Amino acid sequence: DAQGPCPAAAEEEEEDEEGAETLLGAGGLHGWTPQEKLLHEARLKAKAKRRLRRTSARESLGTSPEPGPEPGSPQGRGHDRRSRSGRGRGLPKKGGAGGKGVWGAPGVVYGYQEPDARDPNYDEVAQGDTVFATVVPELEEGELEKTLQPVVLEYFEHGDTGEVMALLRGLNLGVRRPAALALAVSLALEGKASHRELTSRLLAELAGGLVTPEDTAQAFDTMLRDLPELRLDTPDAPQV
Repeated sequence: DAQGPCPAAAEEEEEDEEGAETLLGAGGLHGWTPQEKLLHEARLKAKAKRRLRRTSARESLGTSPEPGPEPGSPQGRGHDRRSRSGRGRGLPKKGGAGGKGVWGAPGVVYGYQEPDARDPNYDEVAQGDTVFATVVPELEEGELEKTLQPVVLEYFEHGDTGEVMALLRGLNLGVRRPAALALAVSLALEGKASHRELTSRLLAELAGGLVTPEDTAQAFDTMLRDLPELRLDTPDAPQV
């Protein structure tokens, strides 16, 4: 069957014929004024643009795009960057609002989190409520004589009660306070009369804060129980 001319082509031919008749009727091609020539050139450019748009539209209608793979098909998941495990890869989001080990979005205010002492970056000093104290272990019974005997013997040489008080404050005598007093008295009994006088003065200084009256009473009770042994080294211990 014979087909008629394309509607778009027919419109273009009609426009060309109408334009030519109008312009030629005004005096022919050589009788155009400058304004008519500019108008004719503008119409030609507009007509060329219309032809280009119509041609592009016909080509786009004549070419149908190939259907893409279905979203659920294996081919469609080949280049899918979304995690199939449901947890993601821990990478930062494109908006910069999350991801493992990255900062959140601007303007996000986080609540207070309790410091974790197991965190490698945990700073104990920065917490502000840290109290530092020197912890001295309590003096053991076996170390009492070994530690205090040199201190008492040196005191008998220099007679400075303040130095002995400072040394005793650095020791954690604890429950050994009565035993320390008994040791000082027994060493004084073995020494000279001047040593006994110095020991008496030291006991008076210690009673002002380092030892209690109960500690002093317990020390002398212990010495009375051990008096038979003291008489072996100091026969006149009961009289002194």
